[in-house]
Amino acid sequence: MHFRNRREAGQELAKALSYLRGTKDTVVLGIPRGGVVVAYEVATALDVPLDVYIARKIGAPYNPELAIGAVTSDGTVWIDEMLAQHVGADRDYIDAEVKRQRDEIERRMNVYHPEGEIVPLENQRVVLVDDGIATGATVLVSLRALRKREPKELILAVPVGPVETVAMLESECDRVVCLHAATLFWAVGAFYDDFDQTSDHEVVQLLELARKRQKPCDESALS
Repeated sequence: MHFRNRREAGQELAKALSYLRGTKDTVVLGIPRGGVVVAYEVATALDVPLDVYIARKIGAPYNPELAIGAVTSDGTVWIDEMLAQHVGADRDYIDAEVKRQRDEIERRMNVYHPEGEIVPLENQRVVLVDDGIATGATVLVSLRALRKREPKELILAVPVGPVETVAMLESECDRVVCLHAATLFWAVGAFYDDFDQTSDHEVVQLLELARKRQKPCDESALS
């Protein structure tokens, strides 16, 4: 399976989640940045609220694309200790990287939520969306952190990921929806024609559009 861009991937993913359309207790969370583009299409098609859930991978020394762990916006940290040891990431390096990523999470929270408004998740059906899974580190720590928020149901929805990683993540949530679990996998971007970087500005625009779409429903409910 191949996607033209993240928008198409989100539209296809929404079809697989169509049974959730219009449900009053469903929230879609996109992992910034690219995952928010996919999540926006899902939330729009399902007519449910959209928000972000920020997780940042902790890269290996001299190879930042190799995730040896991850940290989320609520402070949850997960480290693959065996991998960290194998690549020579000592405790000082890990502590410094955790701090750096927490600083970046705080920066993004201030950009994406300047007024501090966050969609409530307790007793909701939470659909976590990303544009794809590689090592699964950021998704793993995100699911574990989100489980602490006591959602009614926790669903992971992604267009593509390695079959082994997808199978591993099934035990971390109530359901995994993956359009293409690939046996041969080298990079998420290989499954997209257009996989350009998504900017903070684009994420903010999509969140604002999603809030405007939901606002008339909220106001009518109050009248």
